[in-house]
Amino acid sequence: MKVSFYHYNLEMAHPFGISRSVHTVQPTFIVALSQDGHTGYGEATQNRYYGVTPENLQAGLEAIKHEIEAYPFTTPDDFFDRFLFPRLKNFRFLLAAIDEAANDLYGKLLGKPLWQIWDYDIDKLPLSTYTIAIDDIDVMKKKMLEKPWPFYKIKLGTDHDIEIVKALRDISDKPFRIDANTAWTAEQTIENSKILKELGVEFIEQPLPYDQYDEMRKVKADSVLPVIADESVRTETDIKKCAESFDGVNVKLVKAGGITPARRMLTEARKLGIKTMIGCMTESAVGISAAAQLLPLCDYADLDGAILLKKDIAKGAVLDNGKIILPQTGGSGAELLLF
Repeated sequence: MKVSFYHYNLEMAHPFGISRSVHTVQPTFIVALSQDGHTGYGEATQNRYYGVTPENLQAGLEAIKHEIEAYPFTTPDDFFDRFLFPRLKNFRFLLAAIDEAANDLYGKLLGKPLWQIWDYDIDKLPLSTYTIAIDDIDVMKKKMLEKPWPFYKIKLGTDHDIEIVKALRDISDKPFRIDANTAWTAEQTIENSKILKELGVEFIEQPLPYDQYDEMRKVKADSVLPVIADESVRTETDIKKCAESFDGVNVKLVKAGGITPARRMLTEARKLGIKTMIGCMTESAVGISAAAQLLPLCDYADLDGAILLKKDIAKGAVLDNGKIILPQTGGSGAELLLF
């Protein structure tokens, strides 16, 4: 294989605010693996919360670039288990970008989309939410009015969260899903759940800091709304802990380390009887198309990252009023538009 990489700054269509940060530009790092006339793509975005920058992604890739190019690539699972994971198990974002590229390349070499290789049924895929990031209430209302959608994810973590939800409910009767991004306490979550249920909220995502599993067990027992893990579910070893403390998990490829471990995590979660969601960062169509291949394993989807951008750098999976249309081309179907 030949290894290439690209840096891009993804400009957001609107400032994107969550409980701990706001950004207008999302730096991203694209990995490309080429073999026999085909190229597979993977993506990892900058994320200060997890200590990830394009610079350390590039340094990590360059450190093993020649080893990758010398590896006798056969299947993504073999490549992941025998080569990638032993070297990058502590650098999940880079692991994810390379594994996504390897899966995309594998499907392109076979001329089949990944979901078809895995024999998944794509007839009843979950619809994706559209995210309303934290901002002034009038701005949040304007964003919602500009984007009629079947489901909304509302980012919270302010000192007036209930006021925000009430204001947005005044202009939309669609189901809401709340993401507090670790900003609440257990007591706040339990109390807020009672009000939010009356306001048509379906579930609450990651209300507490990621490591508060004991407190989350109390929340799970007393909340009148289901609670879904995000920051608390990172690796395969987290699924069992989350099954005890949450009603479901939101698996993201960059946290998990790519498509290969994410498939295992979602499969295990389903076996344990909890709800499953595939999520994203604010990524281009490269990352979204990779994650979309796992939709048949999911109850919920949050794959709107690319449509939150002013301009995408790639093409692949398409999001149309919540419906995710998977490419019929090989691999994840991702193709770069800019080089």
